[in-house]
Amino acid sequence: MKTILIIEDNPNVLLNITEILQLSTYQVLQACNGKEGVELARTHKPDLIICDVMMPELDGYSVLHLLQSDLETACIPFIFLTAKAEKDDLQKAMGLGADGYLIKPFDDVALLETVAMRLKKTEYLKNELRPQVKNQVTILGSGRNHSGKLLSAESIRDKKIIHLRKKQFLYLEGDYPSAMYSIDKGKVKTFKTNVEGKEYITAIYKEGDFLGYTEIIENCNYTEAAMAMEETELSIISRQEFHTLLSSSPEIATTFIRTLAANILEREERLLQLAYNSVRKRVADILLFLMEKEGCATELQVAREDLSNLAGTSKETVIRTLSDFKQERLIDITKNGNILFLNPDKLRVLKN
Repeated sequence: MKTILIIEDNPNVLLNITEILQLSTYQVLQACNGKEGVELARTHKPDLIICDVMMPELDGYSVLHLLQSDLETACIPFIFLTAKAEKDDLQKAMGLGADGYLIKPFDDVALLETVAMRLKKTEYLKNELRPQVKNQVTILGSGRNHSGKLLSAESIRDKKIIHLRKKQFLYLEGDYPSAMYSIDKGKVKTFKTNVEGKEYITAIYKEGDFLGYTEIIENCNYTEAAMAMEETELSIISRQEFHTLLSSSPEIATTFIRTLAANILEREERLLQLAYNSVRKRVADILLFLMEKEGCATELQVAREDLSNLAGTSKETVIRTLSDFKQERLIDITKNGNILFLNPDKLRVLKN
């Protein structure tokens, strides 16, 4: 028996919908306002939610936003009830991620058909597509994008491989995202360029990381460029295949939600460091960040230009700072320019 949560502040409408669904053998949960509805959804994890748009305390848009922000409720199908037939209201509802809508007043047949169709589609995705997805992608954990593999690219069927030379672009800012990429070997940096041609590196991706999917989810062009930092091999996952993976597997969707949240927190932290930390502290933090990305390696190979673009300072300043660190016996520099970590703990507690 499927469980349906109804969130509706009008008691007559709430009672009417409840009676219709119960007669059709659905189990029904009732909430008379948005706040109560969110609590019931988080507690009972219903198979479907029907929610009014205009309500006191918390309107339907806010309810949907809160549930989509919660990993436990993000994938529950959501249908809006609205008394407004204006095009803009319906577009807003669907744009926020709703799975359907009903315009009040509606008859019994319209309600039951909408509910049945949404549940049938969800069941199809679970029973038909998910086994295919499990053959294509293996969940390896819920780690963040920059700390380990999220999915096993090696098990994706008919994957296409591309090879990039050092400093070769994967895509440019403003390009249309036709695919996402999994790094099999090598490293890729993403960066923005200001009007003076100065780069700011936004992220560095290594083997096992995925990139290029944020713009597919947001349905926008790339907001930054991506370039290989060394000889790199990548697997291509088409836009269509990625959408299929997200829609047919809540586990995969949840994994990427966690990844997006982690990436946002990391970028916010780096922006705060750029705003408030001294150059010495910024360079030290970047060295530790890169060391951790390499699995706490004791030797780091990185171009001074990339270090300056990560730290938001000039290349000359980075070179002087590294020289100071070397004199203080925090690091050493090999003949080929690699950085050896002599005292990472002291780097970590370096005063601002």
